[in-house]
Amino acid sequence: MLLKIVAFAMAVGLLVMPPTLAHAQAAAAADDYHANPKFIAAVKEARQMEHEKRAGFAADAYRKANKIAGGRCVECVEGLYDVQMMGGSYKDAMATAKQMEAMATTPMVKSVAAYDRGRAMVASGAEKLKPEQLEEARAAFQEAVDLYPANLAALFNDGVMLARLGRMDEARKDFQQCLGGLKPGNPARLRVEHFADDPELATHRMAPAFEVTALNGAKFNLDAMGGRVVLIDFWATWCGPCNEELPHLRRIAKEFADDPFVMISVSWDEDEARWKEFIEKNGMTWVQYRDADHRLANEFGVTAIPHYFTIDSDGVLTSEMIGSGSDVEGKLRKLIAKAREAKAVARTDGPPTSGVTAAPGN
Repeated sequence: MLLKIVAFAMAVGLLVMPPTLAHAQAAAAADDYHANPKFIAAVKEARQMEHEKRAGFAADAYRKANKIAGGRCVECVEGLYDVQMMGGSYKDAMATAKQMEAMATTPMVKSVAAYDRGRAMVASGAEKLKPEQLEEARAAFQEAVDLYPANLAALFNDGVMLARLGRMDEARKDFQQCLGGLKPGNPARLRVEHFADDPELATHRMAPAFEVTALNGAKFNLDAMGGRVVLIDFWATWCGPCNEELPHLRRIAKEFADDPFVMISVSWDEDEARWKEFIEKNGMTWVQYRDADHRLANEFGVTAIPHYFTIDSDGVLTSEMIGSGSDVEGKLRKLIAKAREAKAVARTDGPPTSGVTAAPGN
């Protein structure tokens, strides 16, 4: 599955997301329906179907659970929204977000619901939103900020909408304000800093911002690549086509070892010992990360492997390739040539940082 929710809509992902509706209203006294066996069974089924990415069945189960709850189950409506977004039913998700707003009992919860409504609007049109649609989405994000100023995700996306409308000065102010609300250690800071410096970047398709701890203990932050081209490879030891690609990846790692380039392989392996053994046996000396719960894969919309993403030296997501035999190397050569030129021009400013602390091959 290709990215169904364009990266500009979720650029900072969970890093600056407000509390979920369920968490925001967790302080409320539990309703009697929570003890109803039929309700419990329906919610369990919904979560199982959601885990299996069977969006339609999950949606039906969440609706059933909410009906049993007399239409009072915020968690059910929130779950329904999530699976509608997962399944690409964006218009339905917008309607569900409005339902969440009507059920909300605090400004913070209403803010989250308004943000979700705006997010569904953006996803419904992806990169082809008309100016009036951008304005409508922007109004939803602004409403979310007005209701709860600490909703940094809404503030960030308000800035993105302004940038796409060509209102760069206003967008920069939003990104600067968002930056002020982020703690120094938040991995999202680099993405927001980049957008505050150059709001035009927000008009491009950006990969989801993320920071992970690699196999060797080093921190890998996508937005700290310092002008390097990035190749992200989703794979697993048990994946036959992925194994066929290994010689190709080793060749890429060797060919571009001295270039402004970094590669990270993201594994779906659950067995950590087997994963480590496989990496050592097959000479995979580049950055390695195990995504056993598929959290990162979900951020990228990855449902099949091998799956590749190339990101240029400005952080723009330039291509997405699925399956073995993809022309990964050809795409990288063009991007790296451009990065080499940029590096030569900026050489007097000092070498770029790698974004990886003491990671092998970098």
